[in-house]
Amino acid sequence: MKLSKFKNALKTIQRVSFRLPDGEFLEAHTHITEVGMLRKQFVDCGGVVRTETKVGFQLWKDDYDLEHRLYPEKLLHIIELSEEQLTILDEEIEVEYQSETIGKYGVEFNGFEFVLTNKTTACLAEDNCGIPVVKKKVNLSEIQNEGSCSPNSGCC
Repeated sequence: MKLSKFKNALKTIQRVSFRLPDGEFLEAHTHITEVGMLRKQFVDCGGVVRTETKVGFQLWKDDYDLEHRLYPEKLLHIIELSEEQLTILDEEIEVEYQSETIGKYGVEFNGFEFVLTNKTTACLAEDNCGIPVVKKKVNLSEIQNEGSCSPNSGCC
């Protein structure tokens, strides 16, 4: 989710709540403690220099301050202040959250709450790295059922 969509979602809710990918809700006193611009510069395994930019949120809960809440208006103000002070761009959001270790998540909005989404790693240079390309096996009957390659479609 890009920052602009997150901000728009904040304008539609009464309280900020987060759900983990497994469906479990985070405690109501869990709140965003950091908003920042993340820039990662790296060399992939194929020798290509790459740059990635994201908006970083850190979610945190205090085990002692169980009454703490961060309401949508306040969070929107913090984000806007961060945009101004740090020149934050409208990039994808990456959320850090501490469970057994610090995890990195994407975020989506389901109309009611924010849902943390699992992220995965990938080889960015498969063609230069020696990893064989695996072609997806497709049954011809499935293609015909979709109507994407009928005799008069011009695809053959």
